[in-house]
Amino acid sequence: MRRQLLTSSTAIVLLLGAGSAYAGMDEAKAFLDKEIGDVSSLSRADQESEMQWFIDAAKPFAGMEIKVVSETITTHSYESEVLAPAFSAITGIKVTHDLIQEGDVVEKIQTQMQTGQNLYDAWVNDSDLIGTHWRYQQVRNLTDFMANEGKDVTNPNLDLDDFIGLSFTTAPDKKLYQLPDQQFANVYWFRYDWFNDEKNKADFKEKYGYDLGVPVNWSAYEDIAEFFTGREIDGKQVYGHMDYGKKDPSLGWRFTDAWLSMAGNGDKGLPNGLPVDEWGIKVDENSRPVGSCVARGGDTNGPASVYAIQKYLDWLKAYAPPAAQGMTFSESGPVPGQGEVAQQIFMYTAFTADMVKEGLPVMNEDGTPKWRFAPSPHGVYWKEGMKLGYQDVGSWTLMKSTPDDRAKAAWLYAQFVTSKTVDVKKAHVGLTFIRESTIRHESFTERAPNLGGLVEFYRSPARVQWSPTGTNVPDYPKLAQLWWQAIGDASSGAKTAQEAMDSLCAEQEKVMERLGRSGVQGDFGPQMAEEHDLEYWNKDAVAKGNIAPQLKIENEKEQPQTVDYDELVKSWQE
Repeated sequence: MRRQLLTSSTAIVLLLGAGSAYAGMDEAKAFLDKEIGDVSSLSRADQESEMQWFIDAAKPFAGMEIKVVSETITTHSYESEVLAPAFSAITGIKVTHDLIQEGDVVEKIQTQMQTGQNLYDAWVNDSDLIGTHWRYQQVRNLTDFMANEGKDVTNPNLDLDDFIGLSFTTAPDKKLYQLPDQQFANVYWFRYDWFNDEKNKADFKEKYGYDLGVPVNWSAYEDIAEFFTGREIDGKQVYGHMDYGKKDPSLGWRFTDAWLSMAGNGDKGLPNGLPVDEWGIKVDENSRPVGSCVARGGDTNGPASVYAIQKYLDWLKAYAPPAAQGMTFSESGPVPGQGEVAQQIFMYTAFTADMVKEGLPVMNEDGTPKWRFAPSPHGVYWKEGMKLGYQDVGSWTLMKSTPDDRAKAAWLYAQFVTSKTVDVKKAHVGLTFIRESTIRHESFTERAPNLGGLVEFYRSPARVQWSPTGTNVPDYPKLAQLWWQAIGDASSGAKTAQEAMDSLCAEQEKVMERLGRSGVQGDFGPQMAEEHDLEYWNKDAVAKGNIAPQLKIENEKEQPQTVDYDELVKSWQE
């Protein structure tokens, strides 16, 4: 099995590069032999059966050339370099799978929405835009597409129930608008070896009065950050925290990716809080946004949100390496792997492969990591039933402006790269799980000890608390760009946390008011609420069985709580 995992992608491309003239089962068998083998949730007979379906369904489109696009991550590179040539060879549909930066994907899909010009035949677009797509009604509703015009090109073995992220790509109308292609979460990361060192454990217990372990809440995270910062380990001064603070677009998703919900802003509800979500945006009973500021019942500038920003600022200054203040997301990413950071509250699992490279200071000689992933700790305002973190879900999206035949051909490719035949192998390459059958595959049971808790996390019941941006956000591209500018002012010291969030909610409401006046989103566009004070809206929320916006908690340093990592994993397995 391991031999199959290490097959050269270059060899596959050369093997399958013969072109559409030779499309058929011989090409499919060659692909299965050289690239898939037994690294699949399907038997060889079922793999061939699925390939035969693709061959037959693609016949009306043989010779067609289509273009699809995604952001540049390992999973999509594998699709572009290996799976796209394989699909072309097997089906006769020539696919060009472009890889561009995430921001460019969003910019280009906006252009197609605004102009109607068909730039790409299918898009791997973050499900963060689900609220945007549902309200503008410019993407194909896949539920109806699969039942009607796309029925003849919908794989009978697609098995939607096997996908773990469909709730993230389903709109309030209960229709599926996007098909997940890759998922990764942001979770807590820590040095398992340091946390299990007997002297570290004894010193921590003596100083703080409780056991060193995975922090359940921010209060414990803060104590652990303080404990390790300045401590000498293996002859080096280490740090208790890592983050980044440069006023840069990458600072925006550091916060839109559910940081506020980790603190406890918004309401209870999975995958997202309702009626107030983790952006602090409130909707009415008809899913129309009615406000972002506390004055309209929102929570973007409420006590929980301000607390979230203040903790970010305090920890960055007190416990992270001094250079972190001036770093961007990409610059800060490699730092924990250099071996001088004890924990990080916010790490994307998409970077697992980069953190398990041989020779890194955070790796053991036997190939196992010295670190682990664990569930994120939560802030003092957090309540049971709230989401606890963010999950990125890049998903196949078909625009209505794409001609039907091209959309159908692209839909075949989207299903091919997410099929049960290929998904286990794709997941071994990119480590971005989308199918339950893949997560449970025996090959990941074997590989789990080398992935630092990633497999255990995705097999656990806890994973449902990590979700993307939800449907309350009416126009993700327009609103997301406001965040890095507002929070950058707090990071630079130009504004206090409260001032920064007051500014952010006001700017979000300006955008929502314009959307509402324009009528472009029809019955589901924003309709702003009347203004009242925090106490009014809190009382109104509680009377309706909701939470947000919460009143300020005077003592935000709650009783710290930790849990033993090994016991936590054992409880999941049981």
